[in-house]
Amino acid sequence: MIKPKICHLIGGQGMGWTGGIKATLNSLESSYLSEKFEFITATLSTASTVIPQQSPDVMIVHAASSWRGLFPLWKLRRKGKLIINEHHYCAGFEDFNVPAVTRFHGMLKLAYGMCDRVITVSQGQQNWILKNKLASADKLTLIPSSRIISDFLNVPIKSINQSPDQPFVLGAYGRFSSQKGFDILIDAVKQIPNSRIKLQIGGGGPDEAKFKELAGNCPNIEFVGRIDDVPAFLSQCDAVVIPSRWEPWGNVCLEARAAGKPIIASAVDGLSEQIQNFGLLVPPGNSVALAKAIQELVNLPADKLIVIGEQGKTSAINAWENYLSNWDKLLEEMT
Repeated sequence: MIKPKICHLIGGQGMGWTGGIKATLNSLESSYLSEKFEFITATLSTASTVIPQQSPDVMIVHAASSWRGLFPLWKLRRKGKLIINEHHYCAGFEDFNVPAVTRFHGMLKLAYGMCDRVITVSQGQQNWILKNKLASADKLTLIPSSRIISDFLNVPIKSINQSPDQPFVLGAYGRFSSQKGFDILIDAVKQIPNSRIKLQIGGGGPDEAKFKELAGNCPNIEFVGRIDDVPAFLSQCDAVVIPSRWEPWGNVCLEARAAGKPIIASAVDGLSEQIQNFGLLVPPGNSVALAKAIQELVNLPADKLIVIGEQGKTSAINAWENYLSNWDKLLEEMT
């Protein structure tokens, strides 16, 4: 039996092949779906060579759409069925990054119009697309992002010692960029002097020097560098903070939920719908509100924090299976 070929197209090592997208594609390609479909991964820069050689049944673009990318997208469209998996744009992105909204919407309408389907990664993102009439409802398919989370689900719920002598460990990790809002988090922690809070920030990126300068000599803040074992990092955290300025979905939030960690997150895009009764939401970009939420969380009784963690873990149990089922259904339909 010849398996249908599915070609994932990414932007390259510096564009879209980092963090959550990489983890998601690796997880997808190692799943049971590989028994039904042949997965190929290529960069957009090599698509003109790979596509004629492989003749995929479906091409899935994971890179951010742009005016410059419209012509290459049109050329792909002529080769077969085309899907855009929209990992990048959302209401929060628009609020923080787009001065010419009409022009931006025009580009997206052209890009989405060339595709057979647009995959939205959160309901909030889909609502933004529909509100601005960027694509018709019948072209949109909602598939909340996920990855293999078994290692996170295996992280035991942590017993929290509320002795004044014991630190309350806040974890935060990801790419050091403006989007992730670590500058807001650092400022918030610095507003809570003489506390038992210990903020551990993992990751790296272009704003690393800026963030470290902002933290200065604050004894409550520690940069732990690149995290190769995320479940192990989460296991020693009492809570996780996700201060993003925008986040179409947010795999960090999914991972923290699966690990049973209370979460404080920005009330944006896909983060808002992931946080239900097991965390706190704060306005994006507001360090004062974030500092208040941190203090509120730290002051909760230990048994309440444990219940919050258990609720988060329960909410994530079926995320990966649902993700695979949604992709299975879509790819069966497209091929």
